[in-house]
Amino acid sequence: MTPPEAARPAPAAPALRVGTARGRWVIAAAVLGAGIVMIDGTVVNVALPAIGQTFHSSLATLQWTVTAYTLTLASFILVGGSIGDRYGRRRIFVVGVLWFAVASLACGLAPDSTVLIAARALQGVGAALLTPESLAMLQATFHPDDRAQAIGTWSGVSGIAAAVGPFIGGYLIQTVSWRLIFLINLPLVVAVIWIAERHVPETSDPTSAGRRLDMAGAGLATIGLGALIYGLIRGADVGWTQTGVVLALVTALVAGVAFVLVERRVAHPMLPLDIFRSRQFTGANIATFMVYGALGGALFLVPIQLQQVLGYSPLEAGTALLPITIVMLALSARAGRLSQRIGPRIPMTIGPIVAGAGLAALSLVQAGTTYWTTFLPAMLLFSFGLALTVSPLTATVLAAAPGEHAGLASAVNNAVARAAGLIAVAVLPAAAGLSASSYLHPAAFGSGFRTATLLAGATCALGGVISAFTIRSEPATPRAAEESSRFACAVDAPPWCGTEDAQTAAAGRPSRPAA
Repeated sequence: MTPPEAARPAPAAPALRVGTARGRWVIAAAVLGAGIVMIDGTVVNVALPAIGQTFHSSLATLQWTVTAYTLTLASFILVGGSIGDRYGRRRIFVVGVLWFAVASLACGLAPDSTVLIAARALQGVGAALLTPESLAMLQATFHPDDRAQAIGTWSGVSGIAAAVGPFIGGYLIQTVSWRLIFLINLPLVVAVIWIAERHVPETSDPTSAGRRLDMAGAGLATIGLGALIYGLIRGADVGWTQTGVVLALVTALVAGVAFVLVERRVAHPMLPLDIFRSRQFTGANIATFMVYGALGGALFLVPIQLQQVLGYSPLEAGTALLPITIVMLALSARAGRLSQRIGPRIPMTIGPIVAGAGLAALSLVQAGTTYWTTFLPAMLLFSFGLALTVSPLTATVLAAAPGEHAGLASAVNNAVARAAGLIAVAVLPAAAGLSASSYLHPAAFGSGFRTATLLAGATCALGGVISAFTIRSEPATPRAAEESSRFACAVDAPPWCGTEDAQTAAAGRPSRPAA
């Protein structure tokens, strides 16, 4: 039975202007909420060696520290926006912020690795609730003439948060404890909730009350991905014929088949499968899977290599990653304009190949090498290729879907990228021959890192080859080009979209304007 509050439309929100005091407060709430998630998402990898030392953990435990968060985020991001549309965007934003805060507290106080991994999974659920709503609040409350500016501010500050996260985190890890990267969220959360409750108007979609949330689809996605990741990580440790590993992989297969059947039959699926009938859309998402899988797998291993093999401090390792976000912020818009002029095929072909060459060049980063002669050139090459890829990819995904499904297209692309990184973190270390204790032995880890970066580079370049055969060369439509320029580029996932989620798009109702 639908709760009464879901059936009643919220009062009409004022058409806020950016220059007003209330408009600035709304932007502040959205930016701070998303910024907390962005910082945590980029800093945890830098903390992995310190976490491993605290709990005397294996490499598998460090993998789960990363993948537990991404698992729940990837599984629930497609329904996160729907919940806000139905029950109130500010309300769900605040719930997500509180959820994320409680999970962060549990992470910071975790007495062992099991509690830490469970708390990281809860963090992912909180992020899946608050991040879509941070953009949806801006989209629903600002005057149409000011939305692009409000969302542009959100995008820019989110990019800055992604850039400074590893630096600040590295400093806290080095001078105090890795636990502080989670506990520092708490005072920020208090500020976010105070601002949201006092200054952000409530908005909702009264037409969403008649649509049921696809929790069955989200649950099957979580079970399938979780079983797959467990089987891949555990299999690398104990062997692929071990009963628990086989059972996990079979469970993943069954859940995957059940997910497809459910999405075909439910009235409002979180992932309408007919969107993949477009060759352009499917090709762009396969390329996304390759590029972001390579990115996620490599960035899991790079901070460990820098600290365990090259002897970097956490602060130095965090600072070493800054070029990625700096280059992305500087070049992504220009790459989008280039794609608009010449079409997306060339940038989406050359970009992943260049990025793959940069990842392969990281194989030269070994004990005795210097930052300036090996790591920085490889990172700049990779970052340039990634910047050349992301904006054209986003525009292509949007252009390949009907206008009313723009939000669905972006949400699916985001989920694909998250899932790619999730699987890569599980697969890449095993494929490179890294065992559970390898990160404790610099020589063994360095050898595996060399193999892993070469594999990641080849995978990324394959994304470019796929683009060459599946992406058309026509320039992006004006709608797609305009919308892609307003997305926020993040290091660990493609641009976020504050538009309609899969369920709403499937219902045939026009989506909110792209954020």
